[in-house]
Amino acid sequence: MGYEYKRLNRDDAAVLLVDHQAGLMSLVNDLQADQFKNNVLALADIAEYFKLPTILSTSFEDGPNGPLMPELKEKFPDAPFIARPGQINAWDNDDFVAAVEATGKKQLIIAGVVTEVCVAFPALSAIEAGYDVFVVTDASGTFNQITRDAAWDRMSAAGAQLTSWFAVASELHRDWRNDVAGLATLFGKHIPDYKNLMDAYAFNTQARVS
Repeated sequence: MGYEYKRLNRDDAAVLLVDHQAGLMSLVNDLQADQFKNNVLALADIAEYFKLPTILSTSFEDGPNGPLMPELKEKFPDAPFIARPGQINAWDNDDFVAAVEATGKKQLIIAGVVTEVCVAFPALSAIEAGYDVFVVTDASGTFNQITRDAAWDRMSAAGAQLTSWFAVASELHRDWRNDVAGLATLFGKHIPDYKNLMDAYAFNTQARVS
């Protein structure tokens, strides 16, 4: 049987943001700190823009892992927030699994810290449970490239699709004609060069009209 392209569908996707906590984020060294935070917030903006069900989770928040990024709580004040008392694998927490099931979605877009644990463990568990899993690589971080690549290999071998926040947005949107200004604004907010591109386009378009 040939390859089956399982593309993201905005009507069947949910976003899981796992353990983007202050203490854990200080461990991320495979991406620059400012770049990583930008990518996480870009994914959050995508979830908001496409109105995707979003679940937030932390592990051992009162310990060294620290609190969740405040920007995520502010953006999703009504989203399920699962503060796991100790389970390392979010899928081992019944409330987390129940929140995922309650979305009614079969495509899970996952990002978190650290990649080989907080992302890989629930991703592998979700695949085993029959979900299609899309791992947002640039909104997930870990100690170094060696551990990151090992995690990517493990998840990919199990059937997870590795992607980026930009690809997620583009695949969900499908067609520029759906909303050029809205998606371009989102891209420009997180990619300065893209904003420059859109500014140049707007200037040239105005010049041609004039």
